[in-house]
Amino acid sequence: MKKFVFLFLTIWCVSLSFAQQYASFKSGELWKDDNGIHINAHGGGVLLHKKTYYWFGEHKVEGRIGNSAQVGVHCYSSTDLYNWKDAGIVLQVSEDVSSDIAKGCILERPKVIYNKKTKKFVMWFHLEPKGKGYGGALVGIAQADKVTGPFHFIRSTRATPKSWPVNVLELHKKAVLEQYKEERSNLGHEEHPDSVNTLGRDFEKGQHSRDMTLFVDDDGKAYHICSSESNSVIHIAELTDDYLDYTGKYVRAFVGRKMEAPAIFKRDGLYYFMGSGCTGWRPNAARSAVAPSIWGPWTELGNPCVDEGKETTYQSQSTYILPVAGKKDAYIYMGDRWCPDNAIDGRYIWLPVEFKDNRFIIHWHDEWDLSFFDKYQ
Repeated sequence: MKKFVFLFLTIWCVSLSFAQQYASFKSGELWKDDNGIHINAHGGGVLLHKKTYYWFGEHKVEGRIGNSAQVGVHCYSSTDLYNWKDAGIVLQVSEDVSSDIAKGCILERPKVIYNKKTKKFVMWFHLEPKGKGYGGALVGIAQADKVTGPFHFIRSTRATPKSWPVNVLELHKKAVLEQYKEERSNLGHEEHPDSVNTLGRDFEKGQHSRDMTLFVDDDGKAYHICSSESNSVIHIAELTDDYLDYTGKYVRAFVGRKMEAPAIFKRDGLYYFMGSGCTGWRPNAARSAVAPSIWGPWTELGNPCVDEGKETTYQSQSTYILPVAGKKDAYIYMGDRWCPDNAIDGRYIWLPVEFKDNRFIIHWHDEWDLSFFDKYQ
């Protein structure tokens, strides 16, 4: 009996210590969940619900095949942001080859928001049908009754079909030149989206949506922010009250700047944007901007990274800016350090966001914890 009790206590103590194994962030290192497995939630975002954080992201597998969706969207939960419990696959890809989310499709940057009116959890993600490269430029929409799913896929769509942005120009409503009627995935460096009229080109079937994020404002209004018009313009679009569709109201921002990896957050009534240039899997210098309204005007602020490695955003690409609950001026930059040759080995870069003269900056830290923000309290 004594041996049994000793064995039980030993297992319990080991499991308890393992469950609380982290007390700080160490960017770029293996970050293990409660099962001892590297967290598998790439290109993700975090939802705070009932004092618990839920991290949703792309589930990767080994090798280059892991750059396409072989499993689905993974979820983890945490109460301290350091230690994460595996909540499983909350949206599974389909074995039905005719499905929009068939196994092998491209399913990227899933974001989940909670609708207080419908009491539903809504997920949006960048979707490319299997075997069609990046020409689809679709969004996928799913919904669940519980935060940990299962999420049920509703539909895919292009963004804001048959709607003009609030800052549309008359030239956009003119006929598209013949040589630009056939859609291409990207513009050449010498081409401006207005000279090609990408907006008019895609008016009927809907605008491109590739890298994307979601943002819920203080009044409960939700917005879809995406890289559009052949990755040359950021579109910011208002969602319907149920968060399942577009209202048709949207704005073109950063026209011709060729940005992706958008993230938006709000502080003291100002809206902040972070994104990257378009260099595929290769990291580049981040971009930042500020606006008095979600609709703009947006003023670019330059690269928010300031230390050695700033030219590559510390070898990462933005995916989300996470507000820390209960702390003033506490925001965390969430970035991905992609590993396309072995997708499952992608690492996470989490760093504190600081503010100076209405500009946000990001320093590199080998290790840090949430006490970093105590100076602002």
